[in-house]
Amino acid sequence: MKFETVPTKSTSQPPCVVVLIVNYKVGDLTIQCLKSLEPELQALPGSLAVVVDNHSGDGSAELIRRAVDANDWNDWVEFVESPANTGFAAGNNLALRHGRRRLGAVPDFVLLLNPDTIARPRAISELMGFIEGCPEAGIVGGRSEDPDGTPQHCCFRFPSLWNEFASNIQLGFVDRLLRKRIARVPISDDPHQIGWVSGAFMLVRGELIERVGLFDERFFLYYEETDLAMRAAQAGWTCWHVPSARVVHLVGFSSGVTRRDRRPARKPVYWFQSRRRYFVKHHGPLYAALADLMAILGTSLRRIRMIIARRPNSDPPRFLSDLISNSMFLKAGSG
Repeated sequence: MKFETVPTKSTSQPPCVVVLIVNYKVGDLTIQCLKSLEPELQALPGSLAVVVDNHSGDGSAELIRRAVDANDWNDWVEFVESPANTGFAAGNNLALRHGRRRLGAVPDFVLLLNPDTIARPRAISELMGFIEGCPEAGIVGGRSEDPDGTPQHCCFRFPSLWNEFASNIQLGFVDRLLRKRIARVPISDDPHQIGWVSGAFMLVRGELIERVGLFDERFFLYYEETDLAMRAAQAGWTCWHVPSARVVHLVGFSSGVTRRDRRPARKPVYWFQSRRRYFVKHHGPLYAALADLMAILGTSLRRIRMIIARRPNSDPPRFLSDLISNSMFLKAGSG
């Protein structure tokens, strides 16, 4: 998606960042996130946070608005209410449009940040420092971690046929055999180039957004940051993971889908739609169908293994049947 033309910020001014936060029914967490951002954004002149409430309908909008006023955050927080829940991609695009209007220029950097995160000290400045010293880097992401500091997997290779098989069969020797092809990479303490990083904590150059746009709004939720990183790579930019920049990520609280404190929820239809759309968009319908085949095969073989070992099924409810019913074999032409 492209944006209206606005002036480029003067190079004589210090770099600024616009933080985009999309809230959906987690008003308390969004306020907690803003509190963690306050010290760093106040130290970055001209920077601001734009919070979009994606039509929560649970009182979140009123709660956030009162917190902005009560904490005197109006000088660095822009609050926007969306008339409908348009999804993560469209919500962030809406936030960026408001941020650019308020700034009156293209920001140097745009930070995507989940509302269920808490920024550690220097989280933003670590990312900005790295990307300013790496001219070819268009996207950088930091480390997401549990409250106790345990690192989470948040940087990946691009999706592939091999990964669809390996991630669903879940066998150690398969992971070892395909270790250079599967999406998830080992956690590292050093900066490294990668395919894509989690949109929960991701810094993007304003220049990159001007060239390739931000999010494709056809992705309601999931795979939108993967798509953005792929478009950036196609335009010649690199993507890096910088683990010295850290946030606490309360996984799944903002989406309600991937929470780790309970049995996995059934995958929503939009997860399958986004997955299919990514493969069709970047690799074509034949590749997307092969990716479905590999995922179905891997899941089926794992199910058989679990039955033989008399182990419980840990998949989200109806995952295999949902995978089949949302595959290219039954949804051809809907990518």
